[in-house]
Amino acid sequence: MIVVHHLNESRSQRVLWLLEELGADYEIRHYTRDATTRLAPPSLREVHPLGKSPVIEADGMTLIESGAIVDYLLRRHGGAHLRPAADTPAFELYQQWLHYAEGSAMLPLLLKLYVSRLGEVGAPLKPRIDSELDNHLGYVDRSLQGREWLLGDEFSGADVQMSFVGEAARGLRADYPNLDAWVRRFQQRPAYRRALERGGPYSMAG
Repeated sequence: MIVVHHLNESRSQRVLWLLEELGADYEIRHYTRDATTRLAPPSLREVHPLGKSPVIEADGMTLIESGAIVDYLLRRHGGAHLRPAADTPAFELYQQWLHYAEGSAMLPLLLKLYVSRLGEVGAPLKPRIDSELDNHLGYVDRSLQGREWLLGDEFSGADVQMSFVGEAARGLRADYPNLDAWVRRFQQRPAYRRALERGGPYSMAG
């Protein structure tokens, strides 16, 4: 049995979605953010020392990091579904998106969030952050031009892993029509909707 330690309003929502796409049997253990600090509860540290989500337990292991979890689930529980064959160029592109999501794409989005809380003190950083946001969101937008999914016509785990980037950019997507259409497209997938039902409220859906 796969156990997902699911924090509300977090990256772990995409893990639930992937499991629904795979039709896997899994159990959810729910955790709720502190209403004031928006931090995860201390009980998550009992699962893993970092106290972050997503965390899964499977095959006697406790695993963290979305990219590693997506990769593990597809290798161990996905069969040939949702990822290209390992000896193809498409597989290398797929791997690139898995790492890019958290390695580069999320950083300017997080900086925008945190710096916005500084008010005028953070104003000098805004032009640089906005430039990096346009650099990365523009890259994803151009990559999706003429495509339904990141790898072309075939939906894959890369779309699941990158989904949080698209959703976190929800206030900016009007300037990136291909990115916006992609988010709207994946949010209509039946497995995505089932994951919302099981995971609970998720403000970035829509």
